[in-house]
Amino acid sequence: MTFESLKIIEPILKALDKAGYTEPTPIQEEAIPPLLDGRDILGCAQTGTGKTASFAVPILQKLYAEKALRKGTAPKALVLTPTRELATQIAASFSAYGEFVGLKNTVIFGGVSQNPQVQALQSGVDILTATPGRLIDLLDQKHVDLRHISYFVLDEADRMLDMGFLRDVERIIARLPEKRQTMLFSATMPAEIEKLTKRILKDPVKVAVTPVSSTVDTIEQKLYYVNKSNKTKLLAHLLKTEDIVSALVFTRTKHGANRLTEALRRAGETCEVIHADKSQSVRQMALSKFKEGKSRVLVATDIVARGIDIVELSHVVNFDLPESPEDYVHRIGRTGRAGHGGTAISFCDLLEIKSLDGIERLTGKRLEVVSEHPYILQDETPEDRQLDAPPRGRRTHHSGNPNGGKSSGSGYRGRYHGNRRNPSDRGPGKNV
Repeated sequence: MTFESLKIIEPILKALDKAGYTEPTPIQEEAIPPLLDGRDILGCAQTGTGKTASFAVPILQKLYAEKALRKGTAPKALVLTPTRELATQIAASFSAYGEFVGLKNTVIFGGVSQNPQVQALQSGVDILTATPGRLIDLLDQKHVDLRHISYFVLDEADRMLDMGFLRDVERIIARLPEKRQTMLFSATMPAEIEKLTKRILKDPVKVAVTPVSSTVDTIEQKLYYVNKSNKTKLLAHLLKTEDIVSALVFTRTKHGANRLTEALRRAGETCEVIHADKSQSVRQMALSKFKEGKSRVLVATDIVARGIDIVELSHVVNFDLPESPEDYVHRIGRTGRAGHGGTAISFCDLLEIKSLDGIERLTGKRLEVVSEHPYILQDETPEDRQLDAPPRGRRTHHSGNPNGGKSSGSGYRGRYHGNRRNPSDRGPGKNV
């Protein structure tokens, strides 16, 4: 299928061609036609599938067709997204796809002065991309008028819920016109999101391309068992010995991200860090250095990394396994984009076994264990604290310990030595 066959107008086709898009992705094939027909959409697609273009292109095309009939300077389309990075990325996509249609789009988010954002709104805008907090602030100050919104996109709805934004989202929706076209995208469908979809969508077309439990086929996934105290050493070792062109490294906490970044820099690595305590300007500078290849490593937490879009990212490293299995899928989806290959490396210590089990249940796959490395996990946990020990029949490790001796059987390898089971042996996985 081609973009022409989707009945996309020439100015947008020209912009897509300039941006390097040659043919639509599956979600674009499924979502664009009903959106052009005015239908509501309920979309479930993992990151890297071309989701943004699937709603941006129809919105641009419909606003372009209505351009001569529109009056006033208030926005006609609203895209609501959970993070500043994702909002910036979506706005950039609208600018790229809409280069030749003469529509104005702007982005608003917190953490920076609101004055330039207010000025942009006052000068007139067709498409507004926003995070909930800053949008509510400007609504309360009467700087934003949502009464003329014809197209509303709620992106990353499950992340909105995770970050505690659902009440803010509902406040914003209450200010929208009843008559509008609504598009909701969510990687997972927890009960609260299902209730929301029933309230705000009218007879939606459901689009599900590659369920969240199916990790991208082009991503090679590797698992390293390692003590927490040796994780930094192992990462430094891999950066020196493996063919890692660029690595996005996920930590669970902001403090952990800072510590890891400092350690890697001391080891001579070019490394940047982004998390919620960093200002927007600092984050953007760090991301630019990483994208331009000036820094090989970018350390990040989940919240700020959700909007990062890097086409040829070679590696994602789960320095700390995420507590939510869905976050694992979102993390590794940063690599393997647009058909490019990629590698996801995960570190796991004893206390993360439960998280690992959840990941493998969700994806329906066992991660490939790398048993040859210098920091094989040794069990340092006292016997009376083995409450989080993995089930019998976990994995077998074959390499020697870091000191070159043979395993005594008292470590993790000896205690949990056994044959690997299939995910189905542990009961049904989580449905999403």
